[in-house]
Amino acid sequence: MFSRRFLRIKVIKALYAHFKSGCDSMIASEKNLVSSIDKAYDLYFQMLRLVADVKDYAEERIELGRKKKLPTYADLHPNMSFVENAAVAQIEASEALNARLDKAGLGWSQYPELIKHLYGLMSESEYYKRYMQLPSRSYAADRTLVEDFYIETVQNNDMLETVVEEQSILWRDDIDFALIMVVRTLENSREKQDDLPIRREYKSEDDLSFTKELFRKTIVHFDEYQEYIEKFTTNWDVERIAFLDNIILACAMAEIVGFGSIPVKVTLDEYIEIAKYYSTPGSSLFINGVLDKIVESLRSEGRINKTGRGLVE
Repeated sequence: MFSRRFLRIKVIKALYAHFKSGCDSMIASEKNLVSSIDKAYDLYFQMLRLVADVKDYAEERIELGRKKKLPTYADLHPNMSFVENAAVAQIEASEALNARLDKAGLGWSQYPELIKHLYGLMSESEYYKRYMQLPSRSYAADRTLVEDFYIETVQNNDMLETVVEEQSILWRDDIDFALIMVVRTLENSREKQDDLPIRREYKSEDDLSFTKELFRKTIVHFDEYQEYIEKFTTNWDVERIAFLDNIILACAMAEIVGFGSIPVKVTLDEYIEIAKYYSTPGSSLFINGVLDKIVESLRSEGRINKTGRGLVE
């Protein structure tokens, strides 16, 4: 399932698109937000299938070698460890995975050059060579090979990122989150299972409610929060403050004020980390300083009300 940080990032991006587009329909923008999360979930299934397509390519190479007019001993007696990998076989046979791929019209059949590229990188890697030289295999070794494929070969691959963006512009920033879910799926896989332990999109209905509510509360109170933020940025050139920083600050305020079960420290840590990766250089320090002042003021005004064990301010 997607983490709360991922959901916060999606909310911030949806807010940015909402305000920059001049959209006057919160409902329409909220639908786009939920759709972007659903699309990221599709990417998880798409990425999970990837290693099976690479395996199919390896199998085709073996068959071509066997059909040579003058096959070598290696052609006739290939190392079958990868093409018989039990973890890959589980992925191929997964009913849940195949159903989602079919429903969404997903797959890699239109990108043979990418599959060939990934196979080439994998076959030259040390982790693959070690695996192929094992005197005997176990399910644990098979699963580790697949995990290494995603971590060492797929992650941060420029060609893959280009292809994924061609498939959907909404996927551009979602690859790492999808890969995290793929690796966790593999970590939870066992040799004798009826199906893969497919990750849920949301941990619970509370996460979807949190996402929608955070989006709505930030929009409804945005102007109020902007006036509040301006009080603590008097020493800054307002024109030079990135609009995304204003959205991050407003979203953080909406969470601090509007979600009594989330500790203030958790909120602060989350939005400061998000600013490090999604805003301008130095934004995290700026946001950290401004939020500290905002929290101090909100506490003095009695506007922070946390409930639950260990949350009472």
